Amino acid sequence: LSVTSSLVLVSPLLCLSSCLAFCGKGSPLRKVKNELDILGADKTGKSRRNLLGQILTTTVAGIFVPSPHRVLAQEELPSVVSSTTSLSSLESDDSSPALTDVYFGVGCFWHIQHEFVDAERALLGRSDSELTSRTGYAGGTKTDSEGRVCYHNYQSIADYGKLGHGEAVGMKLPKDKIADFAKIYFDLFDSRTGERVDPQDRGGEYRSLLGLPGGTQNSEYTAVNQAAIDKGFRLEVGKGNDPDTLGKNKLVYVYDSLKFPFYQAEVYHQFHNDFQSAPYGKKYNELVELALDDGRVKGTGCPDRI
Repeated sequence: LSVTSSLVLVSPLLCLSSCLAFCGKGSPLRKVKNELDILGADKTGKSRRNLLGQILTTTVAGIFVPSPHRVLAQEELPSVVSSTTSLSSLESDDSSPALTDVYFGVGCFWHIQHEFVDAERALLGRSDSELTSRTGYAGGTKTDSEGRVCYHNYQSIADYGKLGHGEAVGMKLPKDKIADFAKIYFDLFDSRTGERVDPQDRGGEYRSLLGLPGGTQNSEYTAVNQAAIDKGFRLEVGKGNDPDTLGKNKLVYVYDSLKFPFYQAEVYHQFHNDFQSAPYGKKYNELVELALDDGRVKGTGCPDRI
């Protein structure tokens, strides 16, 4: 297998360990599972993540990792958030006539991105080249020393879990449409349980969260909160590095996205199939190439396919 094709086969393991149940004995993913068994993987999330990181790194050995640079949804921010960076002087962009950067997260970000891509098309009439939804990480208080936040990897480069971030999908919206997208977000939970649809993945990395400039002080927060109440959810101000929300009575953390910005995930995590649905199709998967070409998706400096 080529490096690229190997990564395509391995990357679906990175979000949902349960996908292995759907793999036949002869499938490539089943072969990867056998590698996990040989390595002595137990059933804990910690072992799964560590071993998946090892296998990913082994599979993509030789991939060039570009020089690190910061990738934020809030391109206008003057500096990256770190343990030593003060953002108390930053103001909300509520007065901006332009689009507003927001993010939403609930479990694995692959399915969430697809649903928000559909929403951008349906509610905003956006074409393929106008889509802004990107997978990424948010809600942590730190990056590494070079401004990176990365998926779990064998080199332990800027591991998003260790840095306190959760998986999220960031996008740019007209202010008067934020509440409409919030309604879509609360519809993404399991209607029977009020939990995320992939509860087998556990930990703060999968917590329910949303981010607005200014947080609860954003002018659209009241409408967002009403969307939550209408579905029986309760919003709580996130402090950063917050724990999992699973089993917490439909809790969703709210972050001030100026203090807790969104960090774009690796290229291989963009427009990815998931295991909540049938494959989304080649046309959807290839949206990443268009986004790379026009700069809506960028290299992150993390271990990746570019």
